[in-house]
This record gives sequence, C-alpha cells and structure tokens, in this order.
Amino acid sequence: MIARTLALAGGLTGAVGLSQFPEFSQQYAQRLAGAVDELGRMVAEFDADAADVGLSRSEALVELAQGGAIGAERAETMATTITRHANLEADLAALKGAGPFTRATQAARFTDPGIAQRAWEDYKPAVPVTFEGAVFAGLGFAAGLMVIAALLWCLRLPGRALRRSRAPARRRAG
Repeated sequence: MIARTLALAGGLTGAVGLSQFPEFSQQYAQRLAGAVDELGRMVAEFDADAADVGLSRSEALVELAQGGAIGAERAETMATTITRHANLEADLAALKGAGPFTRATQAARFTDPGIAQRAWEDYKPAVPVTFEGAVFAGLGFAAGLMVIAALLWCLRLPGRALRRSRAPARRRAG
C-alpha cells in the first residue's frame, strides 16, 4: 500500500512538473527572440562603425584591442557579444515556429542561464488545459511513476537476496 502511494505521488509530481514545459519553453523562446534582436542591433552598430572607417569586423576588433587597456577590454566584450549573438541566433532558428513537442526535442537549446533565469522569474505555473499540456502531464506521470517504482525495486533487492539465501538452508534443515 505504501509503495503504491509513493508511486502515485511520484507520478503526480512528474505530471505537474512536466506539464509546465510547454508554457515555460514558449516564454523562454520569446525572451530568446528579444535577446537575439537586441544583440543583433549591437553587432550591427559595431559593424556599421567599422565599415564607416573602412574596417571589417575582425580588423575593427584587432584595432580596438590595440587601443590600450580599455580598448582591449572593450574588444574582448564585443567579441563575446558577437559570439553570444551567433549562438543565440542558432538556438532561436532551431526553436522558431517549433511546437512544444519539437521544442522538447531541442531542450539542449535552452542553455542561456540569464534568459532561463529571467523566464523562470516571470513564469507562473498553471494547470495545463491544452492538448500538449495534457500529453506532457501524462509523460511526466509515467516518468515519475517509473522513477519511484525503480527506486522501490532497488530498495527491495537486498531483502530478496537475503530471503533467497536463507530459503535453501531452511529446506535442508527441515
């Protein structure tokens, strides 16, 4: 009875947790799009400034880095911004237009800690009333149930082995 109750609790926990993925992933994708837009604006301005003085992006970064300590810091910051923009743009391209099931297969694209933290801070859990929310709830229930069942099975192994080792000794004694 306790095992069934624990398994049910694990299943319900999994259902509630995983049912939140569709909405959270949508909010993450929206924030990701905003970050890509803003970083894209910054990179475009840098590229325009470089072009105005007849330099490519990489030439401008090199020249900036040779401009003393502040120039070197600014060049490093700008290079990091350019790389981050490229990475987030690739993530957004993979997630753009994707439904919740496809976004689940692209979970590795939810890696920017700043965006994830801000999405989580604004996120409000809700009861899923969509088809995909129900599917994720069902998957979460099954996963939670299986995790608890596996844990209980592992906890029972030593007792089963002990009973098996004692059983032949009792038969011989009897």
